[in-house]
Parts: sequence; C-alpha cells; structure tokens
Amino acid sequence: MIPADWVEEAAALISDLLNQTPITFDEKLKLFLKWENQQKTGSFKLRGALNKVLSLDQEELSRGLITCSAGNHGQGVAVAAASVGVRCVVYASDHAPAVKVEAMRELGAVVHLVPGGYVQAEKLAILTARETGGIFISPYNDPLVITGQGTIGAEIERQISGFSDIKSMLVPVGGGGLLSGIGTYFQHHAQRPRLIGVQSEASPFAHSLFFTGTQEGVVETDSIAEGLAGEIAPDSITINMLLNYLDDVILVSEDEIRQAIRYAWQTHHQVIEGSAAVGLAAQLAGKIKLSPALTIITGGNIQPELFNAIIRRD
Repeated sequence: MIPADWVEEAAALISDLLNQTPITFDEKLKLFLKWENQQKTGSFKLRGALNKVLSLDQEELSRGLITCSAGNHGQGVAVAAASVGVRCVVYASDHAPAVKVEAMRELGAVVHLVPGGYVQAEKLAILTARETGGIFISPYNDPLVITGQGTIGAEIERQISGFSDIKSMLVPVGGGGLLSGIGTYFQHHAQRPRLIGVQSEASPFAHSLFFTGTQEGVVETDSIAEGLAGEIAPDSITINMLLNYLDDVILVSEDEIRQAIRYAWQTHHQVIEGSAAVGLAAQLAGKIKLSPALTIITGGNIQPELFNAIIRRD
C-alpha cells in the first residue's frame, strides 16, 4: 500500500496551483457536496496530473508526456505539461465528448482519437509510450497520480469541522484512482466514513470486482457517465487498493444520473457531468443507508447539448 504521508507531500507540492473547492450541505438530503466541478479545468483530475508531472525529473520530461483520457485527465496533464514547458499527447476514444476534446486541444495537448472505447485508447497510449520512450501518465494506475487525487480527502477533513460525524463518503469509481487516494489518506484514521464506490449500471467493473473478485463477463453499455467507463487494467495497483479500502459499491441507473444532474442545477445552480453525479444520484435514490453523507462532485465538463436536454427532460 502507498504510505499515507505521500498524500500530505502531494498537497504541499500542488496546493498553490489548485482551487480549494467549496463544500455545501444539502439539508434535505443530509448530504455534503464537494464541488470539484469548480476546480481549474473543471475536474479533480488536475490534482493527480500535477502531482505526477511535477515529480518528474528533467530527463523524464524531455521524453514527452503521453496519456489516455475520457477528457478530464487529459486536460489536467495538458495544464501540468504546460507548466513545465513540455509536450503532451493524449489518446482518447472517438466517442469522447467534443467539449472535452476541444478543451484538451485548447490547453495545448495533441489529441489522437481512437476508434472504439476508452480501453482501446488506453492500450494504444501505453503501446506508443513503450515504443517511443515517452512517459505514460496513467489516469489511475500510478502512485503519484493516486496520492494527488487523495489530496481531496485531506482538504475535506480540514474544511468540515464536524468531519467525524459523517457516516458515508460516496466516491465515483472508474479506474479507482480517486477512491484509492482517499483510502490512502484515511487508512490510519481511527474514525473515517464508510467509503462507498458509486458507478453506473452501464459500466459496473468495480462493482463486479468487489462482489465477485473478477471483471470477467461484465458487459458494458453506453453511459452519460463516460468518465467512469472501461475496465480497470488487470495490472493496476488500484485493484488491491479498492478491495482493501471499499466498504461497498453501489450502482445507479442512467435515469438516476440524469435526475442528479437536474437536481444539482435546480437546487444548487451547479453544472455537473454524468460521472460526477453518481454519488448524488445514489443519495437521491435512497440507496445510502447511513447519513449524513458526503459526495465528491468530480467534474462539470458536460456537453452543453446533453446538459440542456437533461434539464429540459428531452
């Protein structure tokens, strides 16, 4: 396991380059909401990208940075790469939302769209890095990325005076980097909330791992929570970390995700993306047994046409 103090070291390295995102309490739902959609780049992914890139030496940086992304991690790596003056190449699925692809390019990334889903993009990015000598920046399978994401846990603990009263922490799960980072930070805490992973029924890979120990046989379908799509790489360090830190994994439907996006807008005037909405969706649907709870709203980079259609209930 990764030492907990690595998270504090990451916070010291990157905190001046981040927004401390706000937390609000929804009295009706008995739910704290950590608004990482208000982070620079509109996503928590900047945290892990900065921690990884700023930890590289000059020889490594000179080889160039290669990553794969559904959009948010690519933006984070692009910002981190620009901060140290190096090139960033992103491989993304040709199904990635146009708003995220354009944002990566505007931030200076060279973006290659790969036919198929996230898994195909990830495999090509890893292969390219291996063949060219570039430094591959995984969205989740990297201790420095994980501890960068874990700085959210440290920040939340400082922001909420009654943090020990929180019973459940609802964390969106794709590759598992965010939950692994949070679990790393809290691993030695005598009291911590139950760590509950949440993902779409359309891509239940972590759910299958948690309950059956395997991802084999999982059938994935399209989801508006595209940032959580794709299986976890079989060699990923996050697999054992998830199994150690998770207390439960809950699935939400596409309709429940849409309802959460509408709720965030109508109640809190916040624009959030599908991947960010799953924890809120679980609480709205009454699937969380212990409250008060907290969820991390991981990002707000949603295609405008999709957002407008959800708000109008098209």
